[in-house]
Amino acid sequence: MKKLILALTATTTLTGPALADMPDLEKDVLTFGFIKLTDMAPLAVAYEQGFFDDEGLFVTLEAQANWKVLLDGVIDGTLDGAHMLAGQPLAATIGYGTKARIVAPFSMDLNGNGITLSNEVWEMMKPNLPADAGGRIAHPISAAYLKPVIEDFNAKGKPFNMGMVFPVSTHNYELRYWLAAGGINPGYYSPENVTGQIGAEAFLSVTPPPQMPATLEAGTISGYCVGEPWNQQAVFKGIGVPVITDYEIWKNNPEKVFGITAEFAEENPNTTRAVVKALIRAAQWLDENDNANRAEAVEILSRPDYVGADPEVIANSMTGTFEYEPGDTRAVPDFNVFFRYNATYPFYSDAVWYLTQMRRWGQIAEPKPDSWYDEVARSVYKPGIYLEAAKMLVDDGLADAADFPWDSDGYKAPTPAEDIIDGIPFDGKTPNAYIDSLPIGLKAGQTVAGGAVQG
Repeated sequence: MKKLILALTATTTLTGPALADMPDLEKDVLTFGFIKLTDMAPLAVAYEQGFFDDEGLFVTLEAQANWKVLLDGVIDGTLDGAHMLAGQPLAATIGYGTKARIVAPFSMDLNGNGITLSNEVWEMMKPNLPADAGGRIAHPISAAYLKPVIEDFNAKGKPFNMGMVFPVSTHNYELRYWLAAGGINPGYYSPENVTGQIGAEAFLSVTPPPQMPATLEAGTISGYCVGEPWNQQAVFKGIGVPVITDYEIWKNNPEKVFGITAEFAEENPNTTRAVVKALIRAAQWLDENDNANRAEAVEILSRPDYVGADPEVIANSMTGTFEYEPGDTRAVPDFNVFFRYNATYPFYSDAVWYLTQMRRWGQIAEPKPDSWYDEVARSVYKPGIYLEAAKMLVDDGLADAADFPWDSDGYKAPTPAEDIIDGIPFDGKTPNAYIDSLPIGLKAGQTVAGGAVQG
């Protein structure tokens, strides 16, 4: 309430063309949810830099306990929108887990995740890892080097457990992708068994992001995939070693989205465009002048109201570096991307990739034609809304027209083999051919039943 009163007081004194030309907002008092991760930054920046205020929006940002609580809040209207896992609107639309019509008019970022292993596992892997010309461990590290460790665990009668943040999270699919690329089966889902552990060699389960380091330290899991700052936190605490980033798994992969109900978008079109305008400006601010504002962004995110981690932990990745082993800090300038490379545009092909992974691991139980993937992607990702907001910013002189893909059909150019850890290219327009090209995972005609792959 205090934030709302301050915002109202500030905006009542504003005059001039910015507010005079502003379309009528159907709803101007909004509450948005987020999880304590650095990739919620566009929301925090839009609030702290006054971009929401500039649109006549009085916004409250509220941290949520976990991804399910966040999704439920958007569905029941407690939240007007949220920082969401890209898989959540897609899964809700197809009725996997919770059935709801959620749309994504804005993509929040690229990259930003990592896979961390316990010190015990790292020490078992390290002697077998190749070195680069400078004598450091060569990256990227293949999960093939983890396979003997899992076999050792099994020989001792111990399961190899790993954490990810949600069944339809990027983290689940990236962890599975990395494991499978190294010849390790992460297991399947079926309509009767939603653990995702059918036939698994490594057992994946859900752990909320901020709890990952403590769960690793307790020995409940031997590794995890999560967003920042929770990989770098393991390094700072001395409890684990990040072995690979998602930038190394799939270069410039899509991460979170901003999600709202389809009903909200339909009933509040002017408000929706205003929100997207503010978020685009925040993303621009985060990436402009070669990340010149990242130090200020780190200070914002370190506040308890947002991520609440030590600034130096957040800065470790947010400012263009990433620390693997303690002291082994390397330049990864694109670890967090918020605007460049059309990061904010909601591409249909990004949605299709998530759907292919749902199908690959059995969350989509039956084969679907290529046209189905396109239809679902178009029903959830809304580049039309995004471009309307972008045009308004360009018209206002707040954005450069050259920064937006006006003529895109919604599909990125195919991702080349050299940009993906397993060397298998991805073309969003041919999802079934892509699924069939992956060595581990369901193929056309296959289903999971009775605890085994059929067909």
